[in-house]
Amino acid sequence: MKKMLEFLLALAVLAALLCAGDKVRTYVSVQQEHVSRSLVVLDPGHGGRDPGKIGVNGEEEKDINLAVALRTREVLKDHGIEVVMTREEDAMLGDADAQNRKAADMRERVKMINDLRPAIAVSIHQNSYTDSAVRGPQVFYYTHSEQSRQAAEIMRGELLEADPEHARPVKANDTYYLLKKTEVPAIIVECGFLSCPEEAELLADEAYQEKMAASIAKGIESWVVK
Repeated sequence: MKKMLEFLLALAVLAALLCAGDKVRTYVSVQQEHVSRSLVVLDPGHGGRDPGKIGVNGEEEKDINLAVALRTREVLKDHGIEVVMTREEDAMLGDADAQNRKAADMRERVKMINDLRPAIAVSIHQNSYTDSAVRGPQVFYYTHSEQSRQAAEIMRGELLEADPEHARPVKANDTYYLLKKTEVPAIIVECGFLSCPEEAELLADEAYQEKMAASIAKGIESWVVK
């Protein structure tokens, strides 16, 4: 009887040790997952045959989007954050023979984001409006994503440094394909209005693009380390 009790006690101790080992492995796994999610995806909107908005100064949105995204990537990389771009050149994504090239392009962007599962996806765009006096950066998020809303608010706070005089509130949206279909926190940063003559000139200026990129990078970093 005594030997049986000793055997059962030994089994109990072994089970406890195994359980503790599982807890340690689970903790490490969670930590490793957190580190891997320090990846960020930058999505320069439009490209190729899709120029996006055309500024009052003739500048094409696709070019400004890419310039700002590339500058943002450099800042993030300098700070040790891994970055993947959905595009690095003036081209559309997806099947070149697709009947609807725009739809194929958007599907490919979303697929890339969902496959990579980054900490956040930031799509960079330029805005436009019928009233040429309207200006200022603005951040959009998916209506039904609380994480995306929080990321948008953080980003807005950092964009205030780039243009403190024309602050615009974050805006919810439930129709934009990229916001609706991504499975991770995603936001759209509209850097400014190409329909505003003064802002269009700023957005085409390399120094201002660097200033905007620095603010976007800070917003991303604030979310990643949150």
